[in-house]
Amino acid sequence: MLGSDSAERPPRLWGRFGRPAPPLTDRHRRLRAVIESAVAPAFAVPYVALWAGTRGSPAEALARQSAMYLAHVGLGLTFTDVARLFARDRTTVAHACARIEDRRDAAPFDRALDLLEGALRLVSQRQP
Repeated sequence: MLGSDSAERPPRLWGRFGRPAPPLTDRHRRLRAVIESAVAPAFAVPYVALWAGTRGSPAEALARQSAMYLAHVGLGLTFTDVARLFARDRTTVAHACARIEDRRDAAPFDRALDLLEGALRLVSQRQP
């Protein structure tokens, strides 16, 4: 893109001490594909918004927090594994899960998450 400095940006830092994000394993890449194929369309956000380094719009932040919650609850990943998947700190994942858990009091949101959780479990079981 004209005037873009994306090629000159240093790699995104991750974690408390500003280390570079660890490389993703094949398993993590498959999980990312499963999560983004279910969550991004459900929240009507671009796929890249789930993995963005910035907060983004409120809709994108909600989608990312929901994806973190579903990775933890629906796929059974630990906070540390989810943090690695999203290149965030595990305390950020814990905060996201708490925020989404609070929002589950609303019946439509709760039902949507139930459906997404079921879809993620089904699709993740099919993955080799």
